[in-house]
Amino acid sequence: MLTFYEFPAEHWVHLRTTNPIESTFAPVRARTDVTKGPGSRAAGVAMIFKLIEAAEGRWGRITGAHLVPLVRAGAKFVNGELVERNEKDAA
Repeated sequence: MLTFYEFPAEHWVHLRTTNPIESTFAPVRARTDVTKGPGSRAAGVAMIFKLIEAAEGRWGRITGAHLVPLVRAGAKFVNGELVERNEKDAA
């Protein structure tokens, strides 16, 4: 729970929800229920891939997308604020 605050404040709204996971698999669940299963494993994997690929077009952009490269590079955030590194702290 405390790692939540180590991300930018703009990302908090996305971290608080499980909706991306649920919305990704909702069409997969609906389709497999209707078709009573995919048949073979290969057909199932192909069907799931195409359903998720189609759902991807409806996804919204993350708030604070410009901060994602900073997070990936290991930038430190405290209470959602970027912590600047001093030269003597880096040494």
